[in-house]
Amino acid sequence: MATDPHAAQLLVSRLARAGQTLCVAESCTGGLLGGAITSVPGSSEVFWGGVISYDDGAKTRLLSVPRETLVRCGAVSREVAEAMARGVRAISGSTWGLSVTGIAGPDGGTEEKPVGTVWIAVAGPSPAARRHHFCGDREHVREDTVEAAMSLLTSCVCGNGP
Repeated sequence: MATDPHAAQLLVSRLARAGQTLCVAESCTGGLLGGAITSVPGSSEVFWGGVISYDDGAKTRLLSVPRETLVRCGAVSREVAEAMARGVRAISGSTWGLSVTGIAGPDGGTEEKPVGTVWIAVAGPSPAARRHHFCGDREHVREDTVEAAMSLLTSCVCGNGP
């Protein structure tokens, strides 16, 4: 299974049409989101880049996610996803910050946050956050996360809200 190239193309074209830019902060996807976006010719017009903050230390040091938030809410939470999106947007100066944090598996899940739990957040003119629970193996969870993240941001860019 691979991410849908049309979703990335749609996102890049909508951003270009709006004269807007994007940056990403990735945890569980480990660069897949940025890779999907940069697979589109011309994405350099709208894509600043990203931060792969797989480790909590990277989240705090690179993205300014408060350590207290990580301790209180856990890395896979709305609060951390929102802080990641705001943090990467702040360092990039982009119109939009898009973040993903989750449990891709096969280990790491709990009863409260099972494998497949993912938070996606958007910082920018129309902020949004969504919790998802994806099924399947590690790669399916990661690829579904990329698709959902691009879809959420596309909705925000188009003014349709989350």
